[in-house]
Amino acid sequence: MTRETVSHRDGHVYEFGPEMDPVYEAADGESLTVETIDSLNGEIQRDDDLLDAIPEEVNAATGPIAVAGASPGDVLAVEIEAVRVAEDRGRVLTAPGFGLLQDDPEIDHPATRITEVDTDESEAGAVEFEGIDVPIEPVIGTIGVATGGGTVSTLTPDDHGGNLDTTDVTGGTTVYFPVFQEGAMLALGDAKAAMADGEMCGTGAEIAVEVDATLSVVEDPAVPLDRPLLDTGDAVKTLASAETLEGAVELANADMLDLLAHHHGFSRTEAYLVSSLVGGLEISQVVDPQVTARNAVPSEYLSVPF
Repeated sequence: MTRETVSHRDGHVYEFGPEMDPVYEAADGESLTVETIDSLNGEIQRDDDLLDAIPEEVNAATGPIAVAGASPGDVLAVEIEAVRVAEDRGRVLTAPGFGLLQDDPEIDHPATRITEVDTDESEAGAVEFEGIDVPIEPVIGTIGVATGGGTVSTLTPDDHGGNLDTTDVTGGTTVYFPVFQEGAMLALGDAKAAMADGEMCGTGAEIAVEVDATLSVVEDPAVPLDRPLLDTGDAVKTLASAETLEGAVELANADMLDLLAHHHGFSRTEAYLVSSLVGGLEISQVVDPQVTARNAVPSEYLSVPF
């Protein structure tokens, strides 16, 4: 069956808000291919292309894509089947006033390194950085839905998703989002060919990609969802963003208690206790206007209730 393709050329956004106009309406359960452009809109192509400041319009997210039947209170399931790099280079860079070590006088701000893509038909390939081959493990950096209220830049993560910069948002993972508005209004972009947890300098190997995904609506979820949730196949991971890392991990842990309590019939106290036995806090990113963390529980202890 032929998939419909939705491209950044059809439409893209730099903000998530409560009122978004779709560029495409998908049927519940439809499989699509989504094409994205790199987070800097193709402006950085050589090492001497420098970013003097973070642009006002950054992280173009292809969409929005409305999903038929999605209503507030539902959950949108985005099953990511594959993420493929779609150009011959990525770019990793610094910009003034951005990144974990933005005030370090020994680090150049701005600085750019182009990461050429080396692909092989039998392998996933690698990007090359100053003689080092880094395996291509594509990540969707920005992915989210319409907000419950207020407008949020695609540079910022929050309860709707957005700039989550989470390495698990890749092929083989299903991402679940709370639906705040009719149609859900999914948009995604800001992909990286490779990125470490934390995204310390503020970027990964920023690159254009093609994403194969299936979009499904979960009505009347058994457990209400306030923030994004991941099922990697090996683990269930709650995702949360806040102004501080402590705030983010508190939210991610609290969200996990709801899932553990439902799955095992635990009290909230029992769920809290077992989270210290089987959970694992992970850092997604520490460089955006809000930071993002996740709490991971292996699938042997927990399944997604949707």
